[in-house]
Amino acid sequence: MRHFGKTIGTAFALTALAFVAPTLAQTAPDQSTPIQTAAAPPPTYDPTANFFANWFARVDALQAAQPHWMTPVATTTPRLEEEFRYDQSFQTLGHGGGHVDNFGGGKGLELIPFSPVEVIIGAPPYIEKSTAKKTISGWNDWPFFLVKYRILSANEQNGNYILSVFLQGSAPTGIQALTSNSYMITPTIAGGIGFGDFDIQMTAGESFPTEHTEVGKVFSWNTAFQYHIWDVIWPAVEFNYNHFSGGARGGLHQAFVTPEIIFGRFHIVDRVRLIVGAGYQIAVMPSPTVPKPLTPMFKNNFILTTRFAF
Repeated sequence: MRHFGKTIGTAFALTALAFVAPTLAQTAPDQSTPIQTAAAPPPTYDPTANFFANWFARVDALQAAQPHWMTPVATTTPRLEEEFRYDQSFQTLGHGGGHVDNFGGGKGLELIPFSPVEVIIGAPPYIEKSTAKKTISGWNDWPFFLVKYRILSANEQNGNYILSVFLQGSAPTGIQALTSNSYMITPTIAGGIGFGDFDIQMTAGESFPTEHTEVGKVFSWNTAFQYHIWDVIWPAVEFNYNHFSGGARGGLHQAFVTPEIIFGRFHIVDRVRLIVGAGYQIAVMPSPTVPKPLTPMFKNNFILTTRFAF
């Protein structure tokens, strides 16, 4: 009887196993199939963060494709630059007219935000004018922006040339004794070519008022002949010419010769390079000068320039 009970129990166990085994086989993990995991979310793209993260790499690539000349004291270079610039000038007026000191020179922050464009955010210059009759001091009109577009260029190894166009705007924010009372727009074309350590940089543009047309227009033509010595010395001679159409000086013109010397680029820290220079503008035309209105506008002009390139 005991043997019979064991036999019945074994039969029941085998029967239960026969029913349960297929279910266990279906629910058991398949060791040959890899376990599925949740996919990681795709990385987010932040265009603003990438724009600033790649800023200096973009600047380096753009500047590597152009000549590495120095920006002259008076002539605006056709090259794309990234720097902060501060100038001062000290003019001696003709006919015993006194002195005009300019602090800032309308310069400011120069940036290369994208290819192949530079944007200059200027600062209004502070003027101190002293004559025998009176003294005037205050802010002059604000050259608030200059946009520079590089059309073509090649560095020293591939042709050593460049061609650009500018568009500058200024606002009549100066004090009443100094302001032109009109917004001014100045389109300009600029170019340059180099031969070894020697280069020529040139600009031609015309400034005209958007209102109060009695202010008149001014055509400007500047040419700088520059040489490079001992890596950090840049002597040059500039020729600066202006012709006036309309306004108080309508039909008149003036010309200056500007010998100058610039030293740089001296490493300061990381990407920052120091540039300093000086130039002396000498009026050469017309002669004799026209006293009313004073033309040339000054007899001579001593200019100092300081820049931090980065």
